[in-house]
Amino acid sequence: MTVQQVLPPKPHALRELFPVAKPVIGVVHLAALPGAPRYDGTPVSEIYAAGARDARTLARGGVDGIIVENAGDMPFSRPEDIGPETVAALTAACVEIRAQVEVPIGITCVANGVVPALAVAKAVGARWVRANQWANAYVANEGFLNGPAPAALRYRRAVDATDVRIFADVHVKFGAHAITADRGIPEQARDAEWFDADVLIASGTRTGSPTEPEEVTAVSSGTTLPVLVGSGLDPDQVPTLFAVADGAIVGQWLKRDGRWWNPVDPQRVELLMKAVDTARSAR
Repeated sequence: MTVQQVLPPKPHALRELFPVAKPVIGVVHLAALPGAPRYDGTPVSEIYAAGARDARTLARGGVDGIIVENAGDMPFSRPEDIGPETVAALTAACVEIRAQVEVPIGITCVANGVVPALAVAKAVGARWVRANQWANAYVANEGFLNGPAPAALRYRRAVDATDVRIFADVHVKFGAHAITADRGIPEQARDAEWFDADVLIASGTRTGSPTEPEEVTAVSSGTTLPVLVGSGLDPDQVPTLFAVADGAIVGQWLKRDGRWWNPVDPQRVELLMKAVDTARSAR
């Protein structure tokens, strides 16, 4: 029995969130926040201001949404060890960003801190959260990580945040997938949909690594949900990947010199969005 036969159809979350076909979501990578090993004592106001500058550059360049991530908090804590200091700082950063851009925003709290991300999203009015592993389990740099869907969906209901969408990776980067090796990528996509994700994400193996079209196609073949490219998109890849994907999350390539810890480069944003506009008009 296929997933289409046992689950009622869901609204197309990307169409609900964005006014354009094949949206592009830019990433704001925050510097290390208080409590993280690499936090160097920088006043938090400066960290938030840098995030807001990146968000403004992305929005002015024409991206359709922004996802805010505590990317500087490496090595990342396991979900159960993410502290209140991280949630507080991530919330404060998002409040400043929300005040300066009109495009919708989402939250990533790494590593796979979906419940903390939902708390931030509810507090700041974010529209979605990203789950690096939503169903099943995998071995990450942080060790064995379970899919958080059962607890996260109950928490989302408890805080009245059911309008916050779940963007879930399938075959996530930085992971070893031997645990689910007997379940192909289409089957894992079905698992994520069965556990009530709203959008699925196909990515490369590391931050900035290219997403192969075959990976996107494999995820799409197992789901009725929209599928985003989750890493490695650049202008040259847009025609190929936008032919099979429903949009993209783009972070590293949009930064100065293509390094995720640098500020967003407005010229790179312009180049990427020109390629995206061309791909959209060719549909």
